[in-house]
Amino acid sequence: MFSWVKQEQGGRNKEGEMYQTVTEGLQTLYTKKLLPLEEQYLFHDFHSPALEPADFQSKPMVLLVGQYSTGKTTFIRYLLEQDFPGMRIGPEPTTDGFIAVMHGENEGVIPGNALVVDPKKPFRKLNAFGNSFLNRFICSQMPNQVLQSISIIDTPGILSGEKQRISRGYDFAEVLRWFGERVDRIILLFDAHKLDISDEFSEAIKAFKGQDDKIRVVLNKADQVDTQQLMRVYGALMWSLGKVINTPEVVRVYLGSFWAKPLQNTENRRLFEAESQDLFRDIQSLPRNAALRKLNDLIKRARLAKVHAYIISHLKKEMPSLFGREKKKEELIMRLPEIYTTLQREHHISPGDFPNVSKMQDMLQHYDFSKFPSLKMKLIESVDKMLASKIAVLMTMIRDEESKLPPPMVSGGAFEGSQEGPFGHGYGEGISAGADAEDWIVAREKHRYDEIFYMLMPVNGKITGVNAKKEMQNSRLPNTVLGKIWKLADRDNDGMLDDEEFALAQHLIKIKLEGYELPTELPHHLVPPSHRKDPTADAMYNHSED
Repeated sequence: MFSWVKQEQGGRNKEGEMYQTVTEGLQTLYTKKLLPLEEQYLFHDFHSPALEPADFQSKPMVLLVGQYSTGKTTFIRYLLEQDFPGMRIGPEPTTDGFIAVMHGENEGVIPGNALVVDPKKPFRKLNAFGNSFLNRFICSQMPNQVLQSISIIDTPGILSGEKQRISRGYDFAEVLRWFGERVDRIILLFDAHKLDISDEFSEAIKAFKGQDDKIRVVLNKADQVDTQQLMRVYGALMWSLGKVINTPEVVRVYLGSFWAKPLQNTENRRLFEAESQDLFRDIQSLPRNAALRKLNDLIKRARLAKVHAYIISHLKKEMPSLFGREKKKEELIMRLPEIYTTLQREHHISPGDFPNVSKMQDMLQHYDFSKFPSLKMKLIESVDKMLASKIAVLMTMIRDEESKLPPPMVSGGAFEGSQEGPFGHGYGEGISAGADAEDWIVAREKHRYDEIFYMLMPVNGKITGVNAKKEMQNSRLPNTVLGKIWKLADRDNDGMLDDEEFALAQHLIKIKLEGYELPTELPHHLVPPSHRKDPTADAMYNHSED
């Protein structure tokens, strides 16, 4: 996966260890520094299974979560532009299990029990969820250009009601939490007609706590409502999400209709195109940011492992040597919030680094505190040293490689050519309007601009900057924008504008007022004919005037 981060010299830390790739560096640091601390203090029993080589070497993964019939499977089909093995689409709850859609030379399906024993796949630790889950987990392999860069995880449609929550046979929220810790992007899909968040969906979203930076929200099937209804639907969705996702930041919501069928309401077509391109760019950037994401997740894991070690060792220290162990255990579990506060002060730990109190109290009920290990500062110091110095080596490697190699982008499927040709977003609009026309596009409105120009009393065919400023300020655009327009329009840099330059300035003002961005350099098709180097330009302009 990290072929783009290889370098001939590698990265050397202060102890002389050599990392040829970021993947190798992450794996080495985890195995030598963090894993001993996790094993010593039972981190894997309380929080998350140990990481394996496949976790570091896997391609970026995208997890799709949503209620039934919100278009999760159709969304994958839309991105890949072809069916994948095991795919079922319908208005009823069709996807009844987890499907990992991955690249493979031969098309086929690998069942869950075979999948979790494959050391090349990052799913071995899912074995802990038992046969009830593994019977509903498959890997769909197929040769597809999109899947050469990313893998996609399709999940069962979330239903409402108690029956569905208890009949799955496995802990659905815990499975999602496992995936949430390992994927690069979590996409929550909503239907414009299904904005209610059921109890199970709420639990699923809460399972992604701590992964807020990975979450994106897609309001699918937005073409099925008109503009006024869409505004209300968007407001209702944000209100519903605000009660579940407890963050001060507003979640990014993408609006659109992600399937290859005609839009039912075309009045928001331009908005949907812009939103889909934003989402595509976000997904396309995943391979480039995959190393940073894994580095970030390793740092979060290390901080949690340190805190966990402090908690376990503190409980061990408080236990009596002989009598009253059970009573003391119950007392310590009840006092766990106070213990958190004590450890925060002693070790200068942020409250956000501590695990959930209620969940920790429930899990501690099943352990004998007297058998917990005492605090070994050598292990803690090793992790601290890793965070303080050795992570910086990998950060440098990532930056160096990004400067040397062009970042890979997800290509193929719906991503192929989405920015090219006449159907690319923004083609023929704003600053690019008239790019493929034979005449100068400004000439179409020049007669109107000329009336204003001659009212400003030109001298020798030109108006001064003072007169032009008064007229341009009528647009009410900021001086910073008008200054940029002046710089683009004054082609000969003489501080004055002739009739063509003035018409160009008015055209750029119009473009900006319509909501489009201005270029840093004027495109060739907007250069006034008399200021072009091509001698045939004047003839073309004069012909269009006639």
